[in-house]
Amino acid sequence: MPEPVYEDLLCLVTPIIAKQDTCMREAISPHERLSATLRFLITGGTYKDVMYSSAISRQSMGYIIPETCDAIYSALKTYLKFPSSEEEWLAIAEEFERTWQFPNCLGAVDGKHLAIVPPAGAGSHFFNYKGYHSIVLMGIANANYEFIYVDIGTNGRISDGGVLQKTTFFQRLNSKRLNLPSPRKPSGHSEELPYVFIGDVAFALRTDFMKPYPQRQSQASSSKKIYNYRVCRARRIIENVFGILAARFHIFRSPINTSVHNINKIVLACCVLHNFLRKKLRQAYSPHQHLHSENHEN
Repeated sequence: MPEPVYEDLLCLVTPIIAKQDTCMREAISPHERLSATLRFLITGGTYKDVMYSSAISRQSMGYIIPETCDAIYSALKTYLKFPSSEEEWLAIAEEFERTWQFPNCLGAVDGKHLAIVPPAGAGSHFFNYKGYHSIVLMGIANANYEFIYVDIGTNGRISDGGVLQKTTFFQRLNSKRLNLPSPRKPSGHSEELPYVFIGDVAFALRTDFMKPYPQRQSQASSSKKIYNYRVCRARRIIENVFGILAARFHIFRSPINTSVHNINKIVLACCVLHNFLRKKLRQAYSPHQHLHSENHEN
């Protein structure tokens, strides 16, 4: 992150995290709070590790980092804006068709299990099918490797399909309150097709939610193979976003050892920072040559 971008971020969060000096001592400055928090997210270290590099006590870190993560999300949440109008949905669909040749697609959906140190007495509440304790980050991404919606906090025992059904997104999708565009004819098609979200086989098939054919069915005909290739190529965008997130924020590379409430704040801060840096520093943050691309000529 170059200094000018850091200064922009500091200006945005300073009104939220600035504290007043007292007659007893000077307050920890917004710059120290923000730099310590970013170091914690990026290195994936513990409060004790960051304490040595920032000269802030471990006890102070315990409330400074969650508070600053909350401030980052509040200051940058406009960078993680859920579409509210038909025009905004159409812009996402056009980008999916242009970039990944999947028509009428409004977003790629998936869940990521984030390893945690479970709270005392939690038992198997957070224990997932992969064999470790986790909470689930459910995300929807556009064709440009950016989040348009995230939900965090559901325990890892629940499947991705079950987690999705608990989200406000799914409730609004069910009650048709998302202002989705009306069906249209994609170029080269004779029939109108609805606008859809796409996910993997863990999700339920709906008229507004598509997924690949099961493996055995997809081998039955060439048209199903082509469909599976197209939907998987567009769907893996959300998996790529999770990959970029884990590559830049090493906090996701080991079990997060803090309360579940604070984990939610940490994850939301990383998600909005991801979108912020994709907008401000696309080439430096996630170089184009490191992302998936195809040779359309051959």
